[in-house]
This record gives sequence, structure tokens and C-alpha cells, in this order.
Amino acid sequence: MVTTVGAPRVESLAMSGIESIPKEYVRPKEELTSIDNIFEEEKKEEGPQVPTIDLKDMDSEDEEVRERCREAMKKAAADWGVMHLVNHGIAEEVREWEKVAGEGFFEQPVEEKEKYANDHDNGNIQGYGSKLANNACGQLEWEDYFFHLAYPEDKCDMSIWPKTPTDYIPATAEYAKQLRALATKILSILSLGLDLEENRLEKEVGGKEELLLQMKINYYPKCPQPELALGVEAHTDVSALTFILHNMVPGLQLFYEGKWITAKCVPNSIIMHIGDTVEILSNGKYKSILHWGLVNKEKVRISWAVFCEPPKEKIILKPLSEAEPPLFPLRTFAQHIQHKLFRKTQELGSKLFWKMLCYRIFIQNLISE
Repeated sequence: MVTTVGAPRVESLAMSGIESIPKEYVRPKEELTSIDNIFEEEKKEEGPQVPTIDLKDMDSEDEEVRERCREAMKKAAADWGVMHLVNHGIAEEVREWEKVAGEGFFEQPVEEKEKYANDHDNGNIQGYGSKLANNACGQLEWEDYFFHLAYPEDKCDMSIWPKTPTDYIPATAEYAKQLRALATKILSILSLGLDLEENRLEKEVGGKEELLLQMKINYYPKCPQPELALGVEAHTDVSALTFILHNMVPGLQLFYEGKWITAKCVPNSIIMHIGDTVEILSNGKYKSILHWGLVNKEKVRISWAVFCEPPKEKIILKPLSEAEPPLFPLRTFAQHIQHKLFRKTQELGSKLFWKMLCYRIFIQNLISE
């Protein structure tokens, strides 16, 4: 991802009144056959559905109820790598506070948001930005964003957090604090699912002190030709866990059993992804699923993605069990990120990407058999 000060904003393009999108946003033909109307896709009841995990069962006094919840999450993490979490403990007023604050930032004129523009060329990755081409097919994505470290607060550069709206800082700080507690709970459940001590996974991703929560608010403007564009291209998350809040406009799709499956909008839920980091630590027992984001011409979609990331250099990512050979090379988190970026820039085009995708499915099927 490369962003520079003064980069064109997708929001400005969308508001200009264009009826067709510039050619640099049109996806390669190999992808276009898989891009559908997201509202029609969300209505479908047949076929696989992203699982929903009710975390209130973890507070039950009945051990059997708690065990069923742990097993349900273990199965979802192993089969899908993504799930809707309900009764997750993030207060509704905090979630709405965060949504209003984030929406308020993007409702400002573009010139106001530009005051917070990032500058990748000079190493300033935090702030307001738009993606420029740095991928296999050389195409752009229909998205603007705001990115910054959100937790722990003592490591955050508060000077780049938006001052307007005035609620942005307190709302985001409280949301991140509550989400950090949820991350501990999830990592504990996933640890037990691997027959490890309850705090093992959290310890391996940095513990209470060093696990970082990176906030990325994704802003997907209305698109005049959504059948030709993507909000976010196909990828897996490098994080340990990713939590996603959204404004109830569908867009997320997961590549499951050879097909793109739409994540329905579940009221009061938070979407949670297993990231590459936990996939590696679990030696493939938990899945980091391929996903992308579709856009539409009717509604603006906003999502609040929080990536829980381990220290970049301190921890070696490797399987926690030595009972079986590792499926992944031993790397630090920083090395894993560089590996993915290098592989991405070395791909020869989207045809190769889809061949690699089919190969990934083949390997996953071998592992699961």
C-alpha cells in the first residue's frame, strides 16, 4: 500500500457526478466474473452462512454451556476463520459513540480531512489516505481511510487523532479499551481450543503490554459502476485477530469452499477474523480466510477494522505445538509482512493470482483431510 500527500481521494471522484469509473479502478476480467450485486447476495438464504457465536454462554455457571461455546468458536475458527460475535461485551452506547465519531470525521469536507493526510514516502503511515496501485494487477481500490494506533494509549501519537468531531478521541479510546478486553477473552478461548494453557496465545502475541491495536476506518463511497470495482482487493489479514464494526451496509465477502460468500449484516454484532499470526501459531488449525470488499451505488459503506498485532521484531511466529512439522516458515511479524508485500509485488498479474488462489484451496483441502 502506497499513499502520498495530495493523492486523489475516491470520495471526491464519487461526488464529481461521473457515470463511469476511470479505467484504473476497473478490475481485471478474471475478477469481474465474481463481482455481484452485494444487496442481492445478502438476501440469499441458501448455501453456507458465516457462523454466529453468542459469547454470553461463556458467562454461564454451567460448565457444559461454556464448553459448547468454546467448541463452537473452535469449529468456526478452524472451518471459516471468521465469525459474527454477539453479546461480546462491547457496550452498545460505546459502539454507537465510535460510529458517530468516525462518521463525523468523514462527513467533513475533503480539505479538512487533508489536514490529517499521511505520507508513506516519508514513513508517515498514520492518518487520512487513499490507496494507490501497488498490487498484482496495478488497479486502484474504491476506498479512502483513516489509520492510526488506537491502543495502548501511552504508545499512541494523539496529535494525529482528529480534533473534529470533538468526540473522536474519547469515543475511540473507550472503544479500543473495551475491544482490548474482548481480545483477551477470545485468545483465551482459542488457546483452550488448542489444548494450551488459557493465557498462552495472548502471551505469544505480545501479552497485556505489547499487543497493539491498529484502527483503520474504511470509507467506501457510492460507486457508479460497482460491478467493475472493489473496495478492497482479495487478501488475508496479517494480524493475530481483526475486529470489524460497520454501518450495517453489506460489503464483506469470504472465499469459502471455492465460492465468494457474503457476510450478512447481523445487528449488534462485531465481525472477527482469525489473522495470519494465529493461523501460523496454531499451525493451520485455525484459518486466516481470504476476503475482499464489494461496493455499491446506493449507500456509503463504513467499517471500523481493528487489527490486533504482535511486536514486529520481538516474537518469532512458529507453531506452538512441536508434535507435528510446521506448515509455515519461521518468521518475525515484520518478516511476515515483508514476505507478503514482496510476493504481492512479484506476482505477474491477476491470472497468476487466481492460479495461486486455486492452489491455496487445494493445499487447504489436503490439510483438512
